[in-house]
Amino acid sequence: MPRKTPLAVILVAITATQSLASGDPAKGEKLFNRCTSCHAIIRNNEVLVKGGITGPNLYDVVGRVAGTENDYRYGGPRLPVGMFTDDMIRAGDQGLVWTTENIAAYSRDPIGFIRTFLADDTARPNMSVKLKKGADDIAAYLATFSAP
Repeated sequence: MPRKTPLAVILVAITATQSLASGDPAKGEKLFNRCTSCHAIIRNNEVLVKGGITGPNLYDVVGRVAGTENDYRYGGPRLPVGMFTDDMIRAGDQGLVWTTENIAAYSRDPIGFIRTFLADDTARPNMSVKLKKGADDIAAYLATFSAP
């Protein structure tokens, strides 16, 4: 049976993480190559950063509700239907909006982040790779592709 985590604990964890995320976009650009095996950055069909097809397009990710990128949710030419997890969509439905802070926290421990956010020890996102360093920098780099 899933353990229920009080909302206050989740908010404290997210707030504490927010104060840690202050990356360098230039460093993040160099580190982003580890993300391109799954992710691309595409604006209006223009490929800004070429990448894989198993992760959602990260253009304008900062400020986006989790699990709502069109191809991610409904499938498309670069991301077939069924390549996503319902848990990421569920996190978005429960209010997860991507910020540089929670992108960095998610990148450090995707499974732990989603399990904590959803208060569900069985939740799993597609991403399982943990970034040991550079998560703040990559999040700052992604912010350069998002509306202010």
